[in-house]
Parts: sequence; structure tokens; C-alpha cells
Amino acid sequence: MECGAEKINPYNDTDSKTAQVEQMFDSIAPAYDFMNRAMTFGIDKLWRAKAVRMLAKSAPKRILDIATGTGDLALLLRRKLKPQSIIGVDLSQGMIAIAQQKALKAGVADEVTFERGDCLNLRFADNSFDAITVAYGVRNFEHLDRGYAEMHRVLAPGGRLCVIELSTPTNRLVQPLYNFYTRRIIPFVGRGISNDPRAYTYLPESIAAVAQGNDMLELMRSAGFDECSFTPLTFGVCTIYFATKR
Repeated sequence: MECGAEKINPYNDTDSKTAQVEQMFDSIAPAYDFMNRAMTFGIDKLWRAKAVRMLAKSAPKRILDIATGTGDLALLLRRKLKPQSIIGVDLSQGMIAIAQQKALKAGVADEVTFERGDCLNLRFADNSFDAITVAYGVRNFEHLDRGYAEMHRVLAPGGRLCVIELSTPTNRLVQPLYNFYTRRIIPFVGRGISNDPRAYTYLPESIAAVAQGNDMLELMRSAGFDECSFTPLTFGVCTIYFATKR
């Protein structure tokens, strides 16, 4: 099953989406955390905290955080859940470098490992993890069905998948404000802060195109997951998805 976001590329050139996404995040890595806080007014922290509380019920010991970015979710998972091991993987070496700096500053570099890797071709053996998390990353996958298949492969039976993703609100009162903010304000601020004129135009385009709600659940089920569910947050501008590997 194809996801519409797979056709949305950061730079619209002839390179693969994977290569373009890597280039984009290397470019915006220094401004990424600031822009996340500014774009969401800090609410992204609350979304992550909600997902971690939901995941805590299964008490995972081995966690893989895919599209880990600058490591915010991985470090929060370590602090709140105290798993035996946690590995954060991202395409962008620029993002990984910042995540590693955060781990060093927090004194947990020996507890949280960050490494560059491709979510469509994970190096890990089958059934390696009790939980897999992805925060604000699945819309950047070149092939989302293959990404979910890889996650299913490396997740242990009974393991939980948690996906946090930005989404489009359906409330008719919220939609006009949301559209103006994401299509006008975010690209304008992003161009000034990140010096990448395309990256923060790609953001709302990819949000609008990615599978949402039941369509996202169908992609998960097609990859073999069960007990698929979603929880909309903040008028639907963010959604938390959960699934289980049987």
C-alpha cells in the first residue's frame, strides 16, 4: 500500500526521497530543536510525555527509537522507563551528533546509544526489541510499508510499536487557523532560522499527505501488526498510534 507522503520530497530533484531527507535534516540540524519548540509552542514535549506514559504500561526493556532526530524521545524514554537498553537510529549524521552531545551532557552516553541507520534496512536481528518508537518521522519514509515491515521484523512477539506523528485537524473551526499557520507562518520563520528555504515548506506538505487515522492503522495491519489504535491530541494536530506484534 502506497502512502501519499512518499511522493512529497524536500527538494523535488532526481535523488531518492531517502537521500533528500538525509540532506534536509543535516541542513537544519542546528536549528531543529528551536524550531520544534517554536512551531508547537512547546506542546511537542507534552505529546512525547503522553506517548511515554502510554508505553510504560508494557514496561519494555529493549527499546529502538527510529528517526530519533536529536534524541529527545530516546532520552525521555531512558529517564522515565529506565530500560535495559535503548538505541536511537537516524538517517542524518548531523542530528545524531546533537543527540550524542545531549546524552553526554546528561551523563547517560553509556546507557543510550545513537547511530546512523536506514529505517528501511535495519541492521538488527529479528525479534530484538520489546518496543519501537517513532516520533514525527514516518512521513519522511521513502516507503512507509517497508518501514513498518522492518519494524515488525525486529520487534519481539508481544512487543509494542508507538508512532507519534503530526496530523491535519478535522475541526472546521481549527482548520483555517491551522492552514494559515502551517502554510504561511512556519515556512516564513523556518527560512529565516534554518537558512533552508525548502525544509519548512516540505513540513506542512508532508503532514497533509501522510496516511492518517484509520488509513495509518491499515498500513500497520498490512505489515502484520495487531491491536492497532490511534489517539488524536490537541484538536487533531498530533496523533499517537499504537500496535502490537503477535
